[in-house]
Amino acid sequence: MNRAATKDNLVLVAAGGTGGHLFPAQALAHAFLARGVRVQLATDERALRYGGDFPAEEIHEIASATPTSGGLAAKIAAALTLGKGVVEAYRLLGAIKPRVVVSFGGYPTVPPALAASLRAVPLILHEQNAVMGRANRFLAKRAERIACGFPTLDGLPDALRERVVHVGNPVRPAVLEAARLSYPGFDAGRLRLLVTGGSQGARIMSDVVPAAIERLAPEQRARLVIVQQARGEDFSRVAEAYQRLNVNFEAAAFFADLPLRMAQSHLVIGRSGASTVSELGVIGRPSILVPFPHALDADQAANARHLEKTGAAEVMRQTGFTPEWLAERLARALDDPGDLTRRAQAAKSAGVPDAAERLADLALKTAGL
Repeated sequence: MNRAATKDNLVLVAAGGTGGHLFPAQALAHAFLARGVRVQLATDERALRYGGDFPAEEIHEIASATPTSGGLAAKIAAALTLGKGVVEAYRLLGAIKPRVVVSFGGYPTVPPALAASLRAVPLILHEQNAVMGRANRFLAKRAERIACGFPTLDGLPDALRERVVHVGNPVRPAVLEAARLSYPGFDAGRLRLLVTGGSQGARIMSDVVPAAIERLAPEQRARLVIVQQARGEDFSRVAEAYQRLNVNFEAAAFFADLPLRMAQSHLVIGRSGASTVSELGVIGRPSILVPFPHALDADQAANARHLEKTGAAEVMRQTGFTPEWLAERLARALDDPGDLTRRAQAAKSAGVPDAAERLADLALKTAGL
């Protein structure tokens, strides 16, 4: 069947909130378009700033809110906003008539996912994390299939286990391009270090990493090349610290080419969101991971364990992520680059570069396309 020859092959992708949800959806959309399948996106106003280059025919903003924070009045207001979003999404699905809805989690996807259920449109949930998020748990009984990003998925009722399919986390084309680069050599004994904290940055990295570098011997510092993501309010003190220590560094609040920066690095220090962990696996880079400690479901800790089991990542709780601890790990990396090379190979073995294709196959099979 030539899918490009028919208009009855529309898929609605639902994602929003953060780049962590939108980037996998973007990767899936590219996989659909390569097969001649039409794609539209349902999202919220927060995600629109990420969606300028999203490969969709149309992008629909649907009202949404998070009903799990604030007092009673805030929860009621959020519930009313979600109700408004369900009405908007129900009308949208009636107008565009998608063959399947693929939802990437988070409360912005609740209205289109509920509308799919009400319209009897097949629904696929994708869970990026190793622990199922609250929005996806709420929707799970309505889904025909639950696609998971990691080999194990916690937080799902046993009765729904038969609906789970492991596909991996779809990664952007830029990640697949970066994955073609070999692990860099250690020219002149230099260690290339990437420090990142997710899409919003992480203050703990600005607090700990420069202080750890200061504890190294001058000859060790001279061998470092650092690329660090630092929040705007932290940028000055990070830059001043590295300048004072005479360290070769580049710092910015955001790197548009982060996958390339990751591929050019010998070691990555960062959080363990699903996208970061998946990109580390696909590109194949060793890491020191510091899970975000305030996540309601401890999902980042569960994500990190998958790389830790392979030997690719060293995982440390934020309370133990001290300048002294990190300085010792960096000194060890400088002394034994061969260990980093082995860990890079271990990371690569955990990657799922064809996750977008796997999810596209599942969606089209579910839709009967």
